[in-house]
Amino acid sequence: MTGSINVFVKVLSMSVIGMESHPVQVEVDISQGLPQFYTVGLPDASVKESRDRIKAAIKNSGYPFPRDHVTVNLAPADIRKEGTGFDLPIAVGILAAQGMIPESSLQKCFFSGELSLDGSIKGVRGILPATFKAGELGLQSVFVPEDNAAEAAMVGGISVYGVKTLPEVVEFLSDRQPLETFSLDAEKLFFQGQRYDVDYAEIKGQKQALRALEIAAAGNHNVLMIGPPGSGKSMLAKRLPTILPGLTFEEAIEVTKVFSVSGLLGAGETLMATRPFRSPHHTISDVGLVGGGQMPHPGEISLAHLGVLFLDELPEFRRNTLEALRQPLEDGVITITRSAVTASFPAEFMLVAAMNPCPCGYFGDRVRSCRCSPQQIRQYQAKISGPLLDRIDLHVEVPSIRYRTLTQKETGESSSLMKRRVDEARRRQKSRLGNVGGGTNARMTEKQIRSFCAIDEESHALMEMAIEKLGLSARAMNRILKVSRTIADLDGQENIGAVHVAEAIQYRSLDRRMV
Repeated sequence: MTGSINVFVKVLSMSVIGMESHPVQVEVDISQGLPQFYTVGLPDASVKESRDRIKAAIKNSGYPFPRDHVTVNLAPADIRKEGTGFDLPIAVGILAAQGMIPESSLQKCFFSGELSLDGSIKGVRGILPATFKAGELGLQSVFVPEDNAAEAAMVGGISVYGVKTLPEVVEFLSDRQPLETFSLDAEKLFFQGQRYDVDYAEIKGQKQALRALEIAAAGNHNVLMIGPPGSGKSMLAKRLPTILPGLTFEEAIEVTKVFSVSGLLGAGETLMATRPFRSPHHTISDVGLVGGGQMPHPGEISLAHLGVLFLDELPEFRRNTLEALRQPLEDGVITITRSAVTASFPAEFMLVAAMNPCPCGYFGDRVRSCRCSPQQIRQYQAKISGPLLDRIDLHVEVPSIRYRTLTQKETGESSSLMKRRVDEARRRQKSRLGNVGGGTNARMTEKQIRSFCAIDEESHALMEMAIEKLGLSARAMNRILKVSRTIADLDGQENIGAVHVAEAIQYRSLDRRMV
């Protein structure tokens, strides 16, 4: 042991709750008494278990562990602490309290990382929002695992040190060994990462479905595709992000924060530069889809934030799981309340769903005959509730593809051409709506619908006929008006015409079937 012993030391770390980071003072007190190690301050099981990891890491790194009474307090005590990221700051605090690290070197610093028994430092989740918070607090340096260094370096104006082992941290803070800061060009990474591996040019046929998906992308509308197995529903959905407007740099940071909190950023993955596409299996639980847990974590709807959530085989999802989508579809955010904490996660996603028309999948198919009874078909389609169906703007029929269409050499229209039209339609919406609801037709308020979706007498007659024959709800009527507005925007028309309303009504095919 070197130097004088400080009995009390403070080290700064962070606790990530939901999408918010809260500063946590790791207070270490070493006093005379029986050799015991206590951690207080509302730690969860993973933090309590860190005692043995920290003790072994310090000893195996060549440093003595105090043979006295060690108390670690994680303040403030009213915020629950979870995760393994407190290992490194606790170890640094213990060593500083023994005089092995100058206490002055801990000022304006933030530490996070999980310790292995040999003293190496493993990556943790939530580093990006934690580093942003460190910047807001005016901190000068952050010490994070090497695996998280690129993630932390997305935040400008702060020195990021990616560390591999505990001795690296100790030797640097004691001025005995240099340590290079980690830096990167975030904007360069952003532009380099804006590439997709798929394209709509690879799709053969399905012109009506492609038209509907272009409308959906232009107005940010939710869409449901109905067709037999093998008709290309999944291929169509996977390529939808390629025609959506590109993320801005600020939006890319927002999406990356969600993946950081979820621990889904790989070691070589720094920035989510393209819109996310999430496709959970139909066996997913409520918590897996919308988020939750004792300490809430993001679900698939938040991982799809500013991107596409694709639900294949929609009727196979549990009904209560699907019903949980209704509120975030309207609000663009999901709030999860537990006894100890309340957390909110962003959930502004475009819902793209796919389903077979019946249990066997071939109802209405031109080639194969359906084996299902009318009762089975009705029961299958009724698995999707009316309120959820009302929140889906477009119902698109995707028929099976004939052999000659599949073998033709002519390629379809490229995603870049479709995206050009979508971008122009989005610009029209932005100039008309401003920033209300994200400036897209799908998010228009009731007041905006009245102002910007006025229709002529011929269109009124079409709407009246559709309502009488299909029994549409008031919400479904508004959906038709919003889709009509988007079709007019794609056509470059200032006013909605009867042709736009007629096309929008066609995209309520499931309403016609369920009457």
